[in-house]
Amino acid sequence: MKYAHTHRPGFLLGFIDFFTAGLFFLLYMPLGGLQDEIESILGHPVLPYWKAYLLGIPTLFIYPLIWMARIAEELKEKAISLGIKGPYTSWQHMFGWNIFGLFLMGPAIATWRFFDTLNKVEIELNINTILR
Repeated sequence: MKYAHTHRPGFLLGFIDFFTAGLFFLLYMPLGGLQDEIESILGHPVLPYWKAYLLGIPTLFIYPLIWMARIAEELKEKAISLGIKGPYTSWQHMFGWNIFGLFLMGPAIATWRFFDTLNKVEIELNINTILR
């Protein structure tokens, strides 16, 4: 699979998502093709974000954070397996910045690192596809 979106502006996406209380990603995940790309990269289906978001309402939005942190950890493992140099996103980075850095633009920083890692993985996978 060729990945077309290898330069997503993670900090901007995180900033917008923070100020829309997660509603932005409800549209961006399916319409931007992000859900499909994540599933393709990880090699397995992932619970759709809209379901994670709905489960977040009664859990004070902890569930979507854990959902994203789990994907971040898998993405880090994929980057390492491809030999991509860090820094990477990770469970700790995503969760820590979203909880402890909440009032310091932490969610935007965590989302930036997530998309930075995703972009690097997609670029590497594109290169590997071309070389085959």
